[in-house]
Amino acid sequence: MASTSKPRTTGAAKEVKPKKKDLPADLVREFRSLFDEAKKATDSANRQIASAKWGVYAFYDYDGEPIYVGQTKESLATRLNRHLTNQRTDAVAMRILDVFEVAELEVWPIWALEGTPKKGEDLDAYKAAQTVLDAHEYSAYLKAIENSKFGAILNEKIPPVSNPIELPESHRFALVSKQTRAERDHPDVRIARRAETLARLAAVAHERGEVSAGLRRVLVIQAVRLAFKAAERFNYAEGEPAPNPEAISVEGLIGSVLYPTDDEGAGD
Repeated sequence: MASTSKPRTTGAAKEVKPKKKDLPADLVREFRSLFDEAKKATDSANRQIASAKWGVYAFYDYDGEPIYVGQTKESLATRLNRHLTNQRTDAVAMRILDVFEVAELEVWPIWALEGTPKKGEDLDAYKAAQTVLDAHEYSAYLKAIENSKFGAILNEKIPPVSNPIELPESHRFALVSKQTRAERDHPDVRIARRAETLARLAAVAHERGEVSAGLRRVLVIQAVRLAFKAAERFNYAEGEPAPNPEAISVEGLIGSVLYPTDDEGAGD
């Protein structure tokens, strides 16, 4: 039988339907606006930085702490969109990376690989380019580990181990305004958010049961990040000096974070 339903009406005059871009909360719109500015930025050669097909990127939290490193060969803009707006990457879907915590972005475009043939066109050239990309990602990963107060970041998959190289010029962008930083950077806000993220990640491990060793490693690292932020707040409330990050040894808890576990492949 054909449907006889009619369009929904309330009897009142129909209001103008809002545009999708106007629906997100102000904080989300601000984040996306700053992200759009970053994607439009150009370098000294007037190249749009995020248009680079091959490249490496890193995310930083409100303390300037590196939290995630990744690579792409589908363009920096496309990959970053998947993380930060579409939220369609394993890192976000598995609750490993909390977009709320991303305050800054750093990218390393690899312009020398722009002309790389597709995999089906020239396999040897493609593999050679992938080796170069892996070296860039692992070097950026090592840099992040070195600059992390915990000596660890939230990558579920450690990048393929490569000989460290000197990274090309990077470009760093703020993704939150000073006002938003003042609001979100409050320790109690960040402790609550980090605890929620940790709980969601633990729920993923519980509900799926069979998860990677890398995800369980991230669970430990996120717990360390939460414990330190809570201790930092406690000491402040007590009028005591900030705690020493070395009080918690990530390596002592889970071993080295410089080499992939047996069930890990290439980085996400």
